[in-house]
This record gives sequence, C-alpha cells and structure tokens, in this order.
Amino acid sequence: MQILALNGNPRKQGNTDILIDEILRGASSNGHQTEKLRLYDYEIQPCLDCRRCKQSETGYNCALKDGMHEIYPKLEAADVIVFGTPIYWYGPTAKMKLLVDRLRPFIASRKLEGKTGMLVVPSEEGSDCCAPLLEMFRMSFKYLGMKTGESILAKAYERGEIRQSPGELERACKLGASLEP
Repeated sequence: MQILALNGNPRKQGNTDILIDEILRGASSNGHQTEKLRLYDYEIQPCLDCRRCKQSETGYNCALKDGMHEIYPKLEAADVIVFGTPIYWYGPTAKMKLLVDRLRPFIASRKLEGKTGMLVVPSEEGSDCCAPLLEMFRMSFKYLGMKTGESILAKAYERGEIRQSPGELERACKLGASLEP
C-alpha cells in the first residue's frame, strides 16, 4: 500500500512533521511504501477557476504550470493521503488550503475516489478548536469520493513540543501500523 503525507507546516521539524513521521514509521514497519512532501518546498499557485480541469478534452488537467504537476501523480498513486497542518485561524495553513483548492481536477476525473484521507492537526488549543477544519476536510473528502480516515488532533504549539507527549507519538505510530488497504 502507498501512503503519501502532505506536510502543510511552514516550520521544519515542527509538531506536524514529527507526528507525520511517526505515522509513516508505523506504516513502514507494516511493509507499506511511504512518502512525505513538504508543501512549502513547492510553488502552488491559487486556483483561477478557469474550469479547464473540468473538461475531458484537456484530460481533466489543471492549466496552471507549477509544483502541483509534481504532486498530482503522487496523489493518484497513493492509497492513503495524510493531510498534515497546524491550525491557523481555525483552518489549515495557506499552503494546505492552496493545495486543497487545486484538487479540483479530481472532482471531474474521480481519480481520488475510494482513497482514504487522514488528518494530522496539532494546535495550541488541542482538539476543541479543530471542528471547522475537520468539517472542511470531511466535506472535501466526500466531494472527491474519498473515505475519511482516523485523525490525530494533538495539543502542541511550540516547535517540537509534541515530543513531550509520548502517548500522542505512540498513537500516531500505531495508527500508521494499523493501516490496511
């Protein structure tokens, strides 16, 4: 099984990164193939709503030429997609939101249908503040025909603070190890 993790945290080695690494470590221990992309390493332009991606003549491809064209085939190849983002104003980071907006080609092509989407969300307030973000992703997954998998909603704010919560790290690793096709 192929697991793709998308890290939408601008901070390297932040809490999102650490939790994603634990999920991928658990998944790798169960023989799954894993890959992690740091979204801030890619140029992702905002969707222009040109709607070319809705046309079969274009092969349901986005007209914008940027880093998403490196990410699209990885999304298609994945069985499970982990969306990792800290909470920014009760939603995802700007880079993660840009990526979600650019998933528009998959509505028409249905190439993400049946795949599982998971969330990794550390925040200063913990899970209590995650409802708006969870609902955004739940509805987005449904629109794309994806299944909503288990989420890791952890209380952590300062860089690396999640390391002080061994229970959360263990839970993330076990979640990765439990993934089944």
